[in-house]
Amino acid sequence: MQHRPAQVPAEEWTIRCELAALYRLIAHFRWSDLIYTHISARLPGTRHQFLINDYRRMFHEMRASDLVKIDLEGQKIDAGAEDQVVNRAGFVIHSALHEARLDLRCIVHTHSRAGIAVSAQQCGLLPISQHALKFHGHLAYHDYEGIALDTDERTRLVRDLGASHRAMILRNHGLLVGGRTVPEAFDHIYFLERACEAQLAAQSGGMEQIVMPPMAVREHTAGQYRHEEIPAWVDMAWVAALRLIDAEHSDVWT
Repeated sequence: MQHRPAQVPAEEWTIRCELAALYRLIAHFRWSDLIYTHISARLPGTRHQFLINDYRRMFHEMRASDLVKIDLEGQKIDAGAEDQVVNRAGFVIHSALHEARLDLRCIVHTHSRAGIAVSAQQCGLLPISQHALKFHGHLAYHDYEGIALDTDERTRLVRDLGASHRAMILRNHGLLVGGRTVPEAFDHIYFLERACEAQLAAQSGGMEQIVMPPMAVREHTAGQYRHEEIPAWVDMAWVAALRLIDAEHSDVWT
């Protein structure tokens, strides 16, 4: 993170670097969808300013300087950002959640193959893996309304996510998570994506072969994942994950 431009505050640059790194990690795990999904982060000390991707760049090439600073109306804030492009659907989804959920600093939305497949299943996410049980009783659903271009949908997105959930399946669309920090958002999307992948693999052998843990075990496991403070392992996993991209992609910090 040593290439901070003089005009960018240190706290903002840290968030820019973390967010750009998260874009690279999403690409590394093959959860990106060309340029069509988004990750955003609220800027420190603000309620109505957040960073989102320049729509012209692929996730694997995202740099800290490529992120666009916008307000809740989708207006670009920085001078000199005229040539950067913000996708309207990304603005609609992310602005709604940043405005309503001040506890969530980072919002991740993916269109992965496994996430879309589970989002299209009537059963939703099944409690059949340890990864899935992280979200047991704490997973929201939002019905598909078409491409998210209508600002009226923001009210329903906020309603469906609720006041405390940090993960939501967008029916026939994909996955969405929020984190109190960028590393926590990465933790949530990693487990949710893996849970969806495991579900599809398990279903390939037929539903009659799947073992469902007892309800008491489901609730106990979900409780083990719930913490008032962010667990230390979340940051440890984040630092370890950064090594996947740092050696070959050091330009992420530029």
